[in-house]
Amino acid sequence: MNSPVRPGLRRLAVAVSAALLAGCASFSQDGGLDDVVRMTQERIAQPAPLKRDQDSRAEVTALLSKPLTADAAVRIALLNNQGLQAFFAELAIAEADFVQAGRLPNPGFSFGRVRGGGETEIDRGLSFDLAALVTLPARTRIERRRFEQAKLQAAMQAVNLAADTRKAYYSAVAAAQAAAFAEKVRGSAEAAAELAARMRATGNWSTLDAARERAFYQDALTQQAQSRLQATTAREELVRLLGLWGPSLAFTLPDRLPDLPAQPDQPANAEATALLQRLDVLIARQDAQATAQALGLTKTTGFINVFDAGYANKSTTGAPRENGYEVSLELPLFDWGGARVARAQARYMQAVHRTGDIAVKARSEVRQAYASYRTAYDIARHYRDGVVPLRKQIADEVLLRYNGMLASTFELLAESREQLAAVNASIAAQRDFWIADTNLQTAMNAGGNTDSRTAQ
Repeated sequence: MNSPVRPGLRRLAVAVSAALLAGCASFSQDGGLDDVVRMTQERIAQPAPLKRDQDSRAEVTALLSKPLTADAAVRIALLNNQGLQAFFAELAIAEADFVQAGRLPNPGFSFGRVRGGGETEIDRGLSFDLAALVTLPARTRIERRRFEQAKLQAAMQAVNLAADTRKAYYSAVAAAQAAAFAEKVRGSAEAAAELAARMRATGNWSTLDAARERAFYQDALTQQAQSRLQATTAREELVRLLGLWGPSLAFTLPDRLPDLPAQPDQPANAEATALLQRLDVLIARQDAQATAQALGLTKTTGFINVFDAGYANKSTTGAPRENGYEVSLELPLFDWGGARVARAQARYMQAVHRTGDIAVKARSEVRQAYASYRTAYDIARHYRDGVVPLRKQIADEVLLRYNGMLASTFELLAESREQLAAVNASIAAQRDFWIADTNLQTAMNAGGNTDSRTAQ
């Protein structure tokens, strides 16, 4: 007749079986990168080629062979930026921790041999960490959540890189466009200065007026040098984000910024959308949930820190072998684990409050980013539809008066300079709009990099 199984042994068997089932974690084929790609694509509204392979370099070369677009620049950065690829190592580390948490702890083996007085005593032991085995499912769940959190962090890095690349692209195109107009201003100032010098030599122009034209020409030279430096600086910032060097630096940018959209975007429920899909909010929630699970594990093992069980036998010369088992348990005489539990509770409350703080900031950042977006759109449209056409009309009227000998050459040149200055300001306003548009998308989708200030 079979003897009944003791309840304690039954519970131990159930715990061991659960631990064995939980200890099946293995490395994934994609290392979690497929989920990162999906989350990134959902937030940047274009494909996100984050996996580098042999075709990546050929694709980058093909994209650089044509005038660069904003989408192409983002695609190159996601493929080629070494900093992003280095951050993906954190994702691999998190997966390794998750897999390690699901592995069964190794048993321990001990062997001792003592000889003296003509006798030899041999001790053998095989031990196993039962506490680690019983808590294995809980530890696996915690590391799984941390792995999911690492995916969110990797996606946020990719989304922020895409946003930084777009802003750098718009700044580089605008700076190159402004440098081209600065060259035109310099040419206009040089022509006016030469004409003033000739008229001054013939006595038809005052010394004061000639000096003014010369001073304007000197200012135009300074502005041209500054605009060239700004164009170089903006281009190099874009180069760093694209991860380019050597022959790849010879890429070309378009001559002008993209046109303004016909109407500004008016996202519905922008704050609610941000709380649902902002990656920093999702990361904070994951952190709070993982901390809550860790708190449960800490309470469970609060006073049981070490619990080893194992088989042991002993051999002594001239005596039969002795078999048995041994249990090693840390006695909670001085430390009942209260400090560890209190620390875990404090960390959980810290995570909860941090999540609430991030949610409040997310709402504010979305409102601020949208205000900047609408203001930048209105200013850019004002320059496009009002200031620049009016300046062109004035310049045309001055040209007509000049052709009718009702306006001087210097009036014509001065008005030309005013028109160029208005166009230059329009370029800056258009650049600021596209940067504000990028900041708005970042505020709604990623967080952690929401700078609503316009580029200078």
